[in-house]
Amino acid sequence: MTDPAAAPVETREDDEVGALRDEVWDRLQRRRLSSRWFYDRRGSELFERITRLPEYYPTRTELALLEAHAGPWMQRIRPGSVVELGAGSARKTRVILDALVEEVESPVYVPLDVSAEFLRATAEGLRTDYPQLRVVPEVGDLTRPLPVVRHGDPPALFALLGSTLGNFPPEMAIRILGHVARAMGADDRFLMGADLKPGPGKSVAELVAAYDDAQGVTAEFNRNMLRVLNARAGTDFDPEAFAHRAIWNEVEGWIEMHLVSRGGATVTVPGRGAMEFAPGDSVRTEISTKYDRATLDHLFGEAGLEIVEEVADPARRYAMVLARLAPA
Repeated sequence: MTDPAAAPVETREDDEVGALRDEVWDRLQRRRLSSRWFYDRRGSELFERITRLPEYYPTRTELALLEAHAGPWMQRIRPGSVVELGAGSARKTRVILDALVEEVESPVYVPLDVSAEFLRATAEGLRTDYPQLRVVPEVGDLTRPLPVVRHGDPPALFALLGSTLGNFPPEMAIRILGHVARAMGADDRFLMGADLKPGPGKSVAELVAAYDDAQGVTAEFNRNMLRVLNARAGTDFDPEAFAHRAIWNEVEGWIEMHLVSRGGATVTVPGRGAMEFAPGDSVRTEISTKYDRATLDHLFGEAGLEIVEEVADPARRYAMVLARLAPA
């Protein structure tokens, strides 16, 4: 006998799989997959390995900036809660939390991420290490309105670290910033990491190497997307049939990651069709936009935000920006 209460859940799950297959099929025809699909538990773990690679300067540079500025920011803002978007392991966030618990009594940390399993592990570790901190994890997707209920006393500090915004084209980046702006109050602040464009202190070669490391961890991370799609959408990608490639697109101002067919491949999306890949055919899996101040001011302004502070490393490879709601 079927439990009637279970039926709507089964229908909704079927609809979600169908919608995913529709999107995968549509994107494959345009040879552009979504970076949202990098992440299952293995994808999150691989990305954590990437952040520790010698070539991957963004993480250690951002960490150094946080170590230098988190204390003064927490003293000035005194947020009752920190809401981190795309939290992952929250390794860099610990610098913020260390400063937060020194300044605020009984603060709240709200990590938001797409991987529920990874998020649970992060929350458990933080509860152990910060007994005075209330941790309220939220599963959510940055591209949709934030599923964050207010926790703790105002103001709140929203944080998007790791230059995550750069994974989205400008129109989507503005939409994401708009989601943040609509979740903010007048006294809240938004802290974001921004990877900067090549310049005197940062060569194109250094930039590309950050996305094509010698150990091949980024290549495995890139191919993991195909494993995620096989598991979630029922596709039949052979990940080893595709090679990783990273390219600097100077016109667009972003790094592109591609998966390139090694010797030809056929990929089936159940109920939608089969896609042929000739040798050398590629599908773009990610962009990572690099910024300057003018670009950031434009994106934030379009979303209703105003940058009030920017700090960068001496070579101007990476910056942190602090923003508020723009005056009406």
